[in-house]
Formats: sequence, C-alpha cells, structure tokens
Amino acid sequence: MFMLAIRSIRHRPGRFLATLLSAFLGAAIIMTFNSMHDTAAQDGVDSTSAETLSTAAGVVGGYGTLLVFFAVASALTVNVRQRTAELELLRCSGATPAQLKRMVVGEAVVVALVGAALAIGPAMLGGRALLEIFQNSGQVAESVDHSFGPIALLSGIDITLLASAGAAFLAVRRATRGHQRRGAARKFLAYGALLAGAAAASSTFAFSATDAALMAAPAYGAILLSVGFALMAPRLLKGVLDRLPLSGASGWLAVRNLRERAGQPAGILMSLILFTAVATATLTMQAVESEAVEASGLTKSIDAKNLETLNFTVVGIIVIFVCVMLVNSLYAATSYRSREFGQQRLAGATPGQVLGTVGTETLILTVSGVLLGMVAALAGIVPFTMVRTDGVLPGQAYGTAVAVVAIAATVTLGTSLATARRMLRTPAVRAVAVAS
Repeated sequence: MFMLAIRSIRHRPGRFLATLLSAFLGAAIIMTFNSMHDTAAQDGVDSTSAETLSTAAGVVGGYGTLLVFFAVASALTVNVRQRTAELELLRCSGATPAQLKRMVVGEAVVVALVGAALAIGPAMLGGRALLEIFQNSGQVAESVDHSFGPIALLSGIDITLLASAGAAFLAVRRATRGHQRRGAARKFLAYGALLAGAAAASSTFAFSATDAALMAAPAYGAILLSVGFALMAPRLLKGVLDRLPLSGASGWLAVRNLRERAGQPAGILMSLILFTAVATATLTMQAVESEAVEASGLTKSIDAKNLETLNFTVVGIIVIFVCVMLVNSLYAATSYRSREFGQQRLAGATPGQVLGTVGTETLILTVSGVLLGMVAALAGIVPFTMVRTDGVLPGQAYGTAVAVVAIAATVTLGTSLATARRMLRTPAVRAVAVAS
C-alpha cells in the first residue's frame, strides 16, 4: 500500500498541494523556534539570554505543534471527503479498511516529509531573523550567534510526520466509520474543553493585579473555550441555520446547502473560532497590560518584554496558519463543487445567483465563527481587565475586534468568491460531464 500511496501522489499531485503547504509552514515554524533551544545550548550564552530563548521555543513550539495538527487535519479531511468514491471503489475491488488507512497515512507521511525537507532552508533564515528581534529589543545579548542544530531539525521533522500521520488516520477513520460512534467522544472532549476553559478563566480572580502569571489563566481559558466551541461546530452550525430567517433564492439555497453539508463547512467554522478567540484575547490583554504598565510609570522588565514579544509572535503565527487553513479548506471545498455549480446553471441559475449563494454561505460561516470566537475571547478579557484595571470591557477590545473581523471576512469571502468565479468559467455542460 505504500507503493500505492506513491503512485497516487504522482498521478494527481495537485490534490496534495494543501497538505504540502500546511506541512511546510508547520515544519518551518517549529524548526524556527526550536532552533532557539540549539542557540541557548551553545557555550558562552549568558543565563538571561538562554532563558529568553528557551521560553520562546517552549511556548511557541507548543502552539506550533497544535497548529500543525489542525492545519494538516483540515487539509486531509477535505482531501479524504473528496475521495469518497475512489476509496469506496478500492473497497469494492477487495481493499480492506486497514489497507485504505495505510495508504492514506502513507500518502500523508510522504507529503509531510517533503514539506519538512523544503522547510529547512526558510527555518534557518527565520531563526536568524527571530534572534535579531530578541537582540534588538535587548532581551538577548548581541554576542549570541544563531545555531540550527539537531533539536530544531529532529523536532520539526518528527512533529510534522507524527501530526500528519495522526491527522490522516483520523480523517480516513471518520470516512470509514459511522457518525454515531464518533459523536460521543467528540461531545465528551467538547464539554471537557468548555468546562476547563470556564474554570481557567474564573481562576483569574485568584491572582493579584501585579502577579506575573495573571495573563496566563484568562488566555488559556479563552483558548480552551474556543477549542470547545470548535469541536461543537457542526451542532452549533445546525442551530444557527435552524434559526436563520433568510429569504430569496440565494438565501434559501445557502441555508439548504449548509444544512446538507454541515460536516464539511464545520472545519472552516473551527478555524474561524480559533483565530477570532486567540487573536482577540491575546492582543487585547497585551494592550491592557502595556497601558497599565505605562500608566504606573514603571519600566518593563525583561520578563514583561519576553511575554509581549511572545504574545505578538504567537498571534502572528496563528494569523498566518489560520489564513492558510482557511484558504486551503475554502479553495478545496469550493473547487470540489464544480459539478454542483454546473447543475444549478443547467437548471436555470445565472452565474450571479450562484455567486450570491456562495457569498451568503460564506457570510453565514464568517459571522457564526466570529461571534462564537468573540464569546470565548471575552471570557478571558473581562476577568483579566477586572483584576488588572478594575474595569470590565477595555476600549482596546473594539479596535482589535474590528481588525480581526476584517481579516476573517477578507480571507473567507475573498477565497470563496474568487474560487467560485474561477469554477464558473467552465461551461456548465462540461463541468457536469468532467465531474461525473
């Protein structure tokens, strides 16, 4: 089956482009930050510089691992769903579920290995640039030289391969098993994340305003709540659709399409929730913290500078990764609907009506994801602000929210409409015939 995986990649390499891009970016981020471990381990590095570098590698390395899994899982889930007919044909030809799993996992491992290998060069350049940022801010001594060693190389390759193999296994397992058997586990994890997030956010009130670890509890609370909402995305989306009073042909078709394909757009909704919650909560709390320090007239400590740098870096990584996840998922999901678009046009729909339906679908997903993400973010922002400044909702939250919504809307609507417009260039009869 491993040879079949190689043959499958050679036959249709385009279908694995999204997975390759996710693996490449994930490996590059992991290697870039874990090279700080190699740099800190060099002889002659002072303790302050070593602590800064190790903290950055540890914190962002953990986020990077989680994001790699989500990004690759998103790409592979779409890939496997689009190959349902192919996998079913292989089963009818005598292939067992175990053989299909080995084939799909083998494909993912090969693609991930290629992506990780391509990421080595950019990771070296990224590590040097990251070290310069720490040096320019005075957090690391100028005498420290960048080192790209075994920790960066092995962690990047190992984590990318493991995440890709695990995501592929789960994706093909979901495609070969019933919905009811996996629903209980997903519900258990979702409620567990929501309870843990609520507890973490509530524990913020146990800290003092000047406690160095004050931001950790609400930040983890917002993240866990967003993960809980993300895991419940299919159910939440169905609830939204049942209460959505849309009229007109485009609105009716949009709700109908989303209701019938609730499992597919749920992946897009998950990305939107995570992006909105983490970006809004982190940036807002960091702005509140910086303003509070400035108002007190104190100078930021090295630890405070480290935390600020890490916060902005983590948010930057999340923005890049989620944008890639959204673009990959939206492009794959929309381009896969070429036959559906052709059938609608043969039934009398104009290209404008098809685009209107796609735009309405995407707008529903965007608004739903942003609102749920904002709820998770506020669960962390409000307790932090109350403890740190005695306020409730900081003014910085509004500007951050506008920026986050603008990015989410631009990425989702732009990708969906651009891809749909491209699909509509194909004549309707040809689109139906080719897709069949």
